[in-house]
Amino acid sequence: MFSNMQSNGRMLLFTVIAAVIVMMLACVVVFSINVKGPEEVMVPDVVGKKLTTALLEMQAKELYPKIQLRYSDKPGDEGEILEQSPSGGAIRKGYSRVSLVVSRGVVIDHVENYVGQNIDEVKLKLQTLFAGSGRPLIIIAAPQYKADVSEAGTIIEQDPPEGTNISDPVTVHFIVSRGPNFENTRVPNIVGSSVNDVLQLMARTKLTFDFTWHEASGNEKEGTVVSEQTFTQDVVQNYTRVTADFAMPSKPVNGDVYGVFEDTLTDYPYAVSVKLTAVPEEGDPYTIISFSHPGGEITIPYAVPAGTVLILSVVEKEHKRITVR
Repeated sequence: MFSNMQSNGRMLLFTVIAAVIVMMLACVVVFSINVKGPEEVMVPDVVGKKLTTALLEMQAKELYPKIQLRYSDKPGDEGEILEQSPSGGAIRKGYSRVSLVVSRGVVIDHVENYVGQNIDEVKLKLQTLFAGSGRPLIIIAAPQYKADVSEAGTIIEQDPPEGTNISDPVTVHFIVSRGPNFENTRVPNIVGSSVNDVLQLMARTKLTFDFTWHEASGNEKEGTVVSEQTFTQDVVQNYTRVTADFAMPSKPVNGDVYGVFEDTLTDYPYAVSVKLTAVPEEGDPYTIISFSHPGGEITIPYAVPAGTVLILSVVEKEHKRITVR
């Protein structure tokens, strides 16, 4: 009987030891699994697929998408995946994040009504709208110009018309007003006029003056127009060029240096706004003259203190500057 008890005791001991070993092995296996973490998976390629499809594929791989929205330049791709990171085929652990860029669609999907708007403003608007896009959906063809009662630069016709759907880049053709060219201008007699008188006239007339100058001599009055081009008719077409010659003083008069500012502009299809600004060495800048000019050669008389900087601006952009000596 005693021997039986010994035998049973040994068996019980072996059983306990075996159970402990099995438990330790199980703990080691569980610990190893936890340390190893999620299994590695291959990231699916979802570029070009709809968002719902992409989400299902990500879920099947136990990947978590991080979504960003962006406008595109391809009509009809709203809701499609434009980009992903990491790319399809990359190996990542389960439960990793994948960045998806989703299309919000195009910025504009139809042609607007541009009639009545200024051509330069429309160009700027479309440039801003498609800034950063390598494929602008609206392209402006070289406009045609014709005389019209509308202000110069105003769009009076467009093709295609308002509401045209955009499925591919569209070229828009504009007919733009040159301004009321049928209005003629009377040619004034400016002989004997001072620099200031001429500047005031230039600001309100629709003529283009081409000034020359020479040093005053004999009985010529310094700082005045001594000759002017004559015409057989009293009125001429708007922005007709009229030549005139100044007799300028050879030395400063009352601290002012006399001269003619000269520059060459682009030939514009209609008269654009130009401005000559004076920046004196002391004091605040001021405008000498602001008027409309059709482009080409431009000349403006001036009488300013030495050291003054003269700045010519065309449509609010600086074109040329000089320092009067």
